[in-house]
Amino acid sequence: MAKFYEPDMGQDPENPFARDADGKLVRRSYWLDMADRSIILMMAQGLGSVLSNEQKRMHLEDIGRGHLTS
Repeated sequence: MAKFYEPDMGQDPENPFARDADGKLVRRSYWLDMADRSIILMMAQGLGSVLSNEQKRMHLEDIGRGHLTS
């Protein structure tokens, strides 16, 4: 089973994919404030490009944007 992407917090402490010890997204408002088109660009060409397709799908579902995977 795939796990959520775990960024290297030592190199990038402000990474928007950071999660707490319980696996909850720390910077949730960062994602919720973005338009769908911006999220798609972020996943395809931005910070999300390092994620596997399964990690992208899990992240989008977690932020309530699962409809972007269809």
